[in-house]
Amino acid sequence: MRAIIRFFGILTLAAVLAAVFAGWRLVWPYRGFQQDTFVDLPRGAGTGGIADRLAQAGVIRNRWDFYLARLVERGRVLKAGEYRFQKADSVLDVFDRIARGDVFYYTLVVPEGKNMFDIGAAVAGLGLFDERQFVEAARNPILVRDLDPHAPTLEGYLFPGTYKLSRHTTPQLLCQKMTDRFREVWRGLHASADPHRTVTLASLVEKEAKLAEERPRIAAVFENRLRIGMKLDCDPTTIYAALLDSRYRGAIYRSDLASASPYNTYQHAGLPPGPIANPGLASIEAVLRPETTSALYFVLRPDGSGGHEFSENLASHSAAVTRYHRAQAR
Repeated sequence: MRAIIRFFGILTLAAVLAAVFAGWRLVWPYRGFQQDTFVDLPRGAGTGGIADRLAQAGVIRNRWDFYLARLVERGRVLKAGEYRFQKADSVLDVFDRIARGDVFYYTLVVPEGKNMFDIGAAVAGLGLFDERQFVEAARNPILVRDLDPHAPTLEGYLFPGTYKLSRHTTPQLLCQKMTDRFREVWRGLHASADPHRTVTLASLVEKEAKLAEERPRIAAVFENRLRIGMKLDCDPTTIYAALLDSRYRGAIYRSDLASASPYNTYQHAGLPPGPIANPGLASIEAVLRPETTSALYFVLRPDGSGGHEFSENLASHSAAVTRYHRAQAR
């Protein structure tokens, strides 16, 4: 009888020790890698496939620890994606991250009014790829041929917003994401207007408007000028022309105003060949529904508010410009 009791006692002790050891394996942090490690878990990899990839990368000690975590976390679904590991973690923590889908991505924020050069610089700042690679991809308008057969580039259709990018995102894939987002927004407007004209004009409104409430009025001023064949005289178009020619020097010079570029609205009446930036929804809506006004001119008010003073005739506009320059001189 004593032998039986002793036997069961040993079994119990062994079970307790095994449970303690298993618990230790689950919660003790482990790091078998020297620097930030990325592990790509494809769809359909299964528990075994995921365990093998994590073990090979040094994220967990071995595949059996992951199987043990699976027993503890029964019922949870493991999500595919790329994961970044930076520090020692327990196998339970690793399992939890994958079950939560805590995948690694870069966050690219593109504000309204940025052009393809700005976006390229922002992506380069993330370390994904070179600015020139993005600009080269954005110069190819093929992605929006269904929307705009006349688009010279993807400019105007790289819709502003926040984008999540993986380390495998290419310039072409990013352009696809951004133009797809534009396509969704445009279809949501149910507009019958020509996308090329609308987006081109909206890009000018986006660059000129400092106050949201002024967008429809600025759109109306441009529409008024276009209707009577008056040049738009839009400063941002001269900047964009200089950017396209790689000669922009941070300010507008007389040579920029005299440029023969078709984007220079000081030299050419009508709209430029395409958008000069990527407008947001508000500027597009302002073009689709401009304010009713007879104004033909606007200039910044000297109060620093970002608002504009609108005029119907050249004399009033000249007086407003003088007030602005006097304030700037002071």
